[in-house]
Amino acid sequence: MSALTLSRLHPGPHELMDAAIAYGYPPATARYLRANMVSSVDGAATLDGRVGSLTGPADQELLVLLRALADVLVVGAGTIRAEGYGPLTVRPDLAELRARSGQSPAPRLVVPTRSLDLDLGSPAFTEAVEPPLVVTTRQAGSARRRAAEAVAEVVVLGDESVDLAAMVGQLTDSGARRILCEGGPGLLAGLFAEDLVDELCLAVAPVVVGGSGSRVTAGPALPAPLRLKLAHVAESEEFLFLRYTRR
Repeated sequence: MSALTLSRLHPGPHELMDAAIAYGYPPATARYLRANMVSSVDGAATLDGRVGSLTGPADQELLVLLRALADVLVVGAGTIRAEGYGPLTVRPDLAELRARSGQSPAPRLVVPTRSLDLDLGSPAFTEAVEPPLVVTTRQAGSARRRAAEAVAEVVVLGDESVDLAAMVGQLTDSGARRILCEGGPGLLAGLFAEDLVDELCLAVAPVVVGGSGSRVTAGPALPAPLRLKLAHVAESEEFLFLRYTRR
């Protein structure tokens, strides 16, 4: 049992559920990409320019669990800069889950970035348990690429934008089957556009913020709306936790 229990509202019966079991990755799939995002009730993906300003204790607890279940964590460069990511670590109680699954001590950070505009001196890179994987493009300068190679593995996939399908394919080929993405909105829009998302976990914060801020996706409209299946709805501390999967 994990430390986090949620009150399940759908599907019935209404009862407390162990989040580690409810969010466990399907065992038989070759690759499964999950996105975890938070939104205000009125659709804002940030508050005061940061996702962290929308979150609460229950949402943070779920974030910690979802990271612990994943082989890799994919985060866009803009989100890394805005949220001040540190090194990815796993709590001792959740480390046991990883050990039983044959996973590494902590998920590996994967950062897709067109231009390598990253703070390479931040703890996310310099204190990482495993050197992060930075996926960039041919337009990134060679000097910047060499600097990144000092603290990360650097792979070039794409000319002017990162080839997300190739990135996910390379992760899968390396054995990273359980993939978690925490955005930002531009990256998530790109993953949906390439039909790479198997599951969306959306936490709805009990706040209204107004304004014209970004949604959880930000990019060109899809050729046709993508319909998802509602897998479950849970509640804790007035947050709603919605889990959608492919139809």
